Amino acid sequence: MGFNRYNLCVRLNHLHEWNLTIYESRELQNRLAPEVSRVGSVTEPRYIAGVDVSIRKSRGTGTAAAVVLEYPELNIVEIKVVNGEINFPYVPGLLSFREAPLILQCCAQLEHTPDLIMVDGQGIAHPRRLGIAAHLGLFFDVPTIGCAKSRLCGEYKIPGIEPGNIEELVDTGEPIGAVIRTRQSTKPVFISIGNKITLEDAIYWVMRCCRGYRLPEPIRFAHLAAGGNLKIKQKSVITGN
Repeated sequence: MGFNRYNLCVRLNHLHEWNLTIYESRELQNRLAPEVSRVGSVTEPRYIAGVDVSIRKSRGTGTAAAVVLEYPELNIVEIKVVNGEINFPYVPGLLSFREAPLILQCCAQLEHTPDLIMVDGQGIAHPRRLGIAAHLGLFFDVPTIGCAKSRLCGEYKIPGIEPGNIEELVDTGEPIGAVIRTRQSTKPVFISIGNKITLEDAIYWVMRCCRGYRLPEPIRFAHLAAGGNLKIKQKSVITGN
């Protein structure tokens, strides 16, 4: 399925189809994981996007949202929302096969090209090193960061309560991410490489995009938009579904 047929502003690689079994999905993750780039930097981004999905389990449907912010003010310049069926079951470690098809359809409609994309989910902090942020990162082919609200794998020490305190996330001796306190006395977030970025840069940009909330603004706004709770008054906002 060539998602990039929708809009030439956002380049999306066509890697594979999505009608896979659970076994085939895990095998695909093992094959794709070595393609993830753990190097790269973002220096002067103009647009930073956040993506998220809200799933209505009783209906078997979901809403994907992509929100583009202009940096450094982090004003919203574009919102896209796509509704659709969720055809893959909930299986820990296979979130991308459940949510990524809708996210890709949503991002393919963007009229602004993000320089950096933040995904609500794991990057390489994943048993097979290909969480949804890393998987999407290979499709996007731009620097991508995973920012998750909970741990999928790995061990860590609890960071201090002050914003900016960081602890390493390690799995079988391999550093796979960072656990960061983004807001005082709230639960930390789990940051990992999605694609084409170092962990150091991923941490830097997450902290630069935090404006008093637990989640960085791109993901916070995407979460609100996916849930139908984002109300913006700016005239510059572009919406679509």
